[in-house]
Amino acid sequence: MSDGEAAPIADVAEAVAAPKEPLDMSGAVQMVLKKALAHDGLCRGLHEAARAIEKGEAQLCILSEDCNQPDYTKLITALCAEHNVNLISVPENKLLGQWAGLCKIDPSGEARKVVGCACAVVTDFGEETEGLAMVQEHLKNKTA
Repeated sequence: MSDGEAAPIADVAEAVAAPKEPLDMSGAVQMVLKKALAHDGLCRGLHEAARAIEKGEAQLCILSEDCNQPDYTKLITALCAEHNVNLISVPENKLLGQWAGLCKIDPSGEARKVVGCACAVVTDFGEETEGLAMVQEHLKNKTA
């Protein structure tokens, strides 16, 4: 392969990545969770989440609103309040499970066999992203 053949592929990749649509809050949370998962900074489930919060490693906690056990929600909310960890709610546990990587991705890029996740805790954000900045701004406005 010559260098002339590789250049058009790079131009196409830049053109595809260039038009960015504005992020909403759910897109920003999804981006933060994907980066945290890639940097091994994501705890999923009650046991891992509670352990990370109590150790003081938690930086952000995401809790699904459709959790079917009220004790679970009370425990995570109380731990976050006690240890001053920011808490964000998402509408569905299947959606949170997909964002946290608890699914299989088929060859066409669709998520299959999604497992619900009621709670996820970010211990390491990884690199700075536009989504992280948006989430931090949202949390700052929420506490103010």
